[in-house]
Amino acid sequence: MSYTEITHESWWSRIKRSFGNILIGFILFLVAFPLLFWNEGRAIYRAQTLEEGISIVTSINANQINKKNEGKLVHVTSQTKSDETLTDVRFGLVQHNIIKLQRIVKMYQWQEQQHSKTEEKLGGSTETTTTYTYNKTWNSILSDSSNFKQPKAHQNPSSMPFNSGIFQAKQVTFGAFILSPSFINQLNNYQKLPVTNTILEQVPKELRDKLQVYNESYYMGENATEPQIGDLQINFVVVLPEVISIIAKQIAPTFTSYTTQIGGEIELFEYGTVAAENMFKHEQEFNVMLTWMLRLVGFIVMFIGLNLIFGVLRTLAAVLPFLADIVGFIGGFVNFIIAAVLSIITIAIAWIVYRPLLGIALLVIAGGLLYFLKFAPKPQETISVTEIVG
Repeated sequence: MSYTEITHESWWSRIKRSFGNILIGFILFLVAFPLLFWNEGRAIYRAQTLEEGISIVTSINANQINKKNEGKLVHVTSQTKSDETLTDVRFGLVQHNIIKLQRIVKMYQWQEQQHSKTEEKLGGSTETTTTYTYNKTWNSILSDSSNFKQPKAHQNPSSMPFNSGIFQAKQVTFGAFILSPSFINQLNNYQKLPVTNTILEQVPKELRDKLQVYNESYYMGENATEPQIGDLQINFVVVLPEVISIIAKQIAPTFTSYTTQIGGEIELFEYGTVAAENMFKHEQEFNVMLTWMLRLVGFIVMFIGLNLIFGVLRTLAAVLPFLADIVGFIGGFVNFIIAAVLSIITIAIAWIVYRPLLGIALLVIAGGLLYFLKFAPKPQETISVTEIVG
């Protein structure tokens, strides 16, 4: 099912909107500089924190609390354990010796998707064709159909009779220690809990009569093989005890974040038996990946800002669509180079503050890009009609 809408915008309206975008562009352009500078400082600070951490970490036995390690950065590997019983009272589900129990509720409902295509017309106006497509899907988040373009033909229920929820053990042991809430929150290795007719018998009768078991899930609706709008699908997942490795400060009988001499925080977690040096290596690799991701974000923010600032030039040229394409391409290329150069310069300045040699090298690269932009070979001049005649 789909619905198509066609709208028009005049050239003058586009020009006014372009001038309005200049302010947004300046904000994005200016925001990119502190973002890039902060990211370099963050990356170096984190690297130095990890370097200090790996030089002082001590691997200890999880089954014995040694007071000599109090306040020190320690590496521990052990089996998590919970003696608690978690219960979903609404569904009568009882699970022993687990860490987390999560109820996941999905509703069969309408979802609206839209796709727009804009075509420029001679004279600078635009024609935008927007297609709204409606599909029935299972989703744990209720879509408000009153905001749909065609709400009457695609109505969803106004609420869900059951919500998703998490039930968590209050205390999780780790050898002779107790895991802190911050580590418990990171235990998210969920496994699906099959629902059977035997488990269905534990559900309170007033709710049991409305449910059926289908594909190892609870189902609420007339026919599970032909779902209707408003039908529910309820699944349960659990986090079971398993071996984990952590690096943190020992504060018996638990662990907390360790503060290094430079003020950095260390609190590492991984599943399985992982050596301390490998945990630090993985965190260093993550730091490098995060640094490049934020560099890219800073560059994109600056590039978008420049495009918004100078986008009015393309709009002014849009009286002739082909001319607008030429101006847009040239402008986009120039903005790309400018954003790249300014991003590199900002990163270089940050590195000069923290690590001068690399910062100077980056400035040389930025200078090379500027040289290319200024002295790149120009297309040969077009021969005039007079010269041809002559």
